[in-house]
Amino acid sequence: MRNSVDGNADEALAALGYKSELPRNLSMLSILGLSFAIMAAPYGLSTTLYITLDDGLSVTIIWGWVFVTLISIAIASSLAEICAVYPTAGGVYYWSAMLSTRRWAPLMSFIDGWLTLVGNWTVTLSIIFGGGQLILSAITLWNEDFVANEWQTVLMFWAVLLVCVLVNVFFSRYLDLINKICIFWTAASVIIILITLLTMAKNLRTGEFVFAEYDASQSGWPEGWAFFVGLLQAAYTLTGYGMVAAMCEEVQNPHREVPKAIVLSVVAAGITGLLYLIPVLFVLPEDIDALRNVASGQPIGTVFKMATGSASGGFGLLFLILGIMMFAGIGSLTAASRCTYAFARDGAIPGFKLWRRVNKKLDVPVWAIILSAAVDALLGLIYFGSTAAFNSFTGVATICLSTSYGLPILISMLRGRQDVKRSSFSLGPFGFIVNAITICWIVLAVVLFCMPYTLPVDPSSMNYASVVFAGFAFISIVWYFAYARKHFTGPPVSKEEAAAATGIMTGAAVDPERKLSETAEMKKTPT
Repeated sequence: MRNSVDGNADEALAALGYKSELPRNLSMLSILGLSFAIMAAPYGLSTTLYITLDDGLSVTIIWGWVFVTLISIAIASSLAEICAVYPTAGGVYYWSAMLSTRRWAPLMSFIDGWLTLVGNWTVTLSIIFGGGQLILSAITLWNEDFVANEWQTVLMFWAVLLVCVLVNVFFSRYLDLINKICIFWTAASVIIILITLLTMAKNLRTGEFVFAEYDASQSGWPEGWAFFVGLLQAAYTLTGYGMVAAMCEEVQNPHREVPKAIVLSVVAAGITGLLYLIPVLFVLPEDIDALRNVASGQPIGTVFKMATGSASGGFGLLFLILGIMMFAGIGSLTAASRCTYAFARDGAIPGFKLWRRVNKKLDVPVWAIILSAAVDALLGLIYFGSTAAFNSFTGVATICLSTSYGLPILISMLRGRQDVKRSSFSLGPFGFIVNAITICWIVLAVVLFCMPYTLPVDPSSMNYASVVFAGFAFISIVWYFAYARKHFTGPPVSKEEAAAATGIMTGAAVDPERKLSETAEMKKTPT
């Protein structure tokens, strides 16, 4: 039975235009754990280590991580400020509509919805596919010449994906516990890895190497620019915080708890990542080329093996990273399915009547989970044609999620930040500056992450992120003109009605005179 708090949240959701169909059984700690799981700092930094080994080494790895963490805190704070006003599973695409004028709301909502949908799908794909590659790379700890072929890689990817699907469908009631366990597993893993590496490694690097070594000689890019290209490692890892807005309808007091979880998860991931990177850099071998030329393309297992002096020791530490990967895969599929469900609920996806269904027995959008997994399973087949094309999904995920975050922030800025003035997570007088910093970074990130990691470029090393991004854009444009242009209207309520929902959530009475004033102001706004 739902308590009064849940009832209040459901009433507010109804005022935002939607019927509550999902149980509110997730706490703030659980959402924090989910966001923390999706970012999975030790795992994300491990699977993308090959990028920064070429593009700057220690300086890019450490200071690039610090730089992107600070930027991500600014973006997360900007999103949290908006989320506190409009806490729905629609997330950024709902916000883009509410912050826009009536004339532009459907188009802005549609564009941002597809950006966040593709971002959710591709970040889930990259996490789980990378996990399959990392599992197979463990074999190289005993057999250095082993190279997994395409079928072995794709089958392992499908196996990990299947586990994530089964957990999301049949064990959804345990997601709260799983998300909480993730926090403790990740923290314990980082501490164990830190202590093991620094105590067992026979030869430690100097502090100067760890914090000041800059080597971009392998990148082919000008030295300064190589640092920025290498920021993809950190930017890809720190992207998932905005995805948890899709869980707003499964949380008590979402206008308070979800914004806090969004920001705190970035801070926690930033600290965790730093504590993980420093010992890894201290134990890097003198021969960096040995890591660059690892047959599996995943050098972290080799780093662990060299540091501990045995394949078994290396696998023991790698197993901890694989555990973090499973939490990340489960969590990212959870968020992606809720995003799919929310977007389908507004009729924005082909076949939306099926994808928006919630299984009453399992209390989850089973068909949205199946669609998200099916899209990823099919996209994984691209690996048969080009491994470079698949690696580009990392860049696509970062570009799509970053731009989906940036659109509602930009709209809010252009309209004088009027809507967020009533936010319970207000940035106050610093809001405009924080928003401006985030937009500048997102514009730069889109350019950066369409570039190849190294030069010169050939078909096997080309970054196909822009091509894949254009492919999804083409699908969304065709759907828009074929159906959505005439049928998709965005969120089902007006801004005035959504504003009233904020009062319901906070328990604050809506001043009739203020409401009349706001309505009159809306009428003056060009449509």
